[in-house]
Amino acid sequence: MTPQLVIMSKLPRLGQVKTRLARDIGAVEALRFYKTASAALMRKLGQDPRWQTLLAVAPDSAVDEPGFFPPHLPLVAQGGGDLGARMGHLMRSLAPGPIVMIGGDIPDIESRHIAAAFKALGSHDAVFGPAEDGGYWLVGLKRFPRVPEIFGQVRWSSETTLDDTLANLKGARVALLEALPDIDTGADFHAWRKKAKR
Repeated sequence: MTPQLVIMSKLPRLGQVKTRLARDIGAVEALRFYKTASAALMRKLGQDPRWQTLLAVAPDSAVDEPGFFPPHLPLVAQGGGDLGARMGHLMRSLAPGPIVMIGGDIPDIESRHIAAAFKALGSHDAVFGPAEDGGYWLVGLKRFPRVPEIFGQVRWSSETTLDDTLANLKGARVALLEALPDIDTGADFHAWRKKAKR
């Protein structure tokens, strides 16, 4: 069973991506960040032979508008509902085998992080990459012998997002990777840019 990396990605449209960040730095700059970070991530991770990379895109109609997305990567629709509903749908519906999911806009993710996540799933039921704001930049499930429902009753985009999700995994073996910054606010953006210039 081939390990699958799922990159959650939105069609980059002005005012429809990174809306929290846009409130601080403007919609044009937020769109530029999103396009640049997403393209770099797809390029960096999408051709690694250790896993199959899929792009889970939104809106669902984006599967028929592949212009922004690399032509060699398969596109699947995210489906409806909140983030948890969409991730749960993908975890249940994709081909058997371990799945690791990441957001398309976390610029510091490297291949080594994805490899570490799949390695962790060899001896754990789930793996998370904690974000510095209380959420997570990666979630992975072994999905064997069953697919656990882990995204219910989660307060998304809050400092309790990871804790809420972990509460749904009582009794499971869970691995944690290193914390990375999630670029959701102007302060996040400026701190990340300053660090990237070092």
